[in-house]
Amino acid sequence: MTETYTVDICGRKEDLPVLEIAKGVKICFFNLHGNTLLTEHCGKKLAERVGAFKPDVLITAESKGLQLTHVVARELNHPYYAVARKSKKLYMQDGIEVSVKTITTADEQHLYLSAHDVNLIKGKRVAIVDDVISTGGSLSALVALVEKGGGSVVCRAFVLAEGDAKDRPDVEYLATIPLL
Repeated sequence: MTETYTVDICGRKEDLPVLEIAKGVKICFFNLHGNTLLTEHCGKKLAERVGAFKPDVLITAESKGLQLTHVVARELNHPYYAVARKSKKLYMQDGIEVSVKTITTADEQHLYLSAHDVNLIKGKRVAIVDDVISTGGSLSALVALVEKGGGSVVCRAFVLAEGDAKDRPDVEYLATIPLL
């Protein structure tokens, strides 16, 4: 039987599988992909928090933040949101990039923002939306992208704060999970 951890996300209980990602390091795996009901619930609850910061535009990193940010944007009546990609596409030759190291990836990664998305955030109040914050690596990269693109981060919002991330005063989140 798979070990699980039960988390209460604003009244919705989810059993998350506990997965070992490195020797002696386990995470409670949170996955929004394909779960429309959970994504809708989390997106609507997160939109309530994000809306208080009055952002002009949202940004997320692919891939698990995509559908979540879509729901938040819809709830806030935002017609667009920016997406930081993990690979540079042919149409992104005139965009910007930053490096990132996260707890769930072995190697250094890069995040790319197309010129189109840079134009969405330039001179704007930007809310960062994503599924989980742990070490803050992805968040730091998104902040760097926003600043490089000429935007100003006004909110950092996540469904879950993992481990010590729950103690960060600069983030909003709906629930916490342990780093095991």
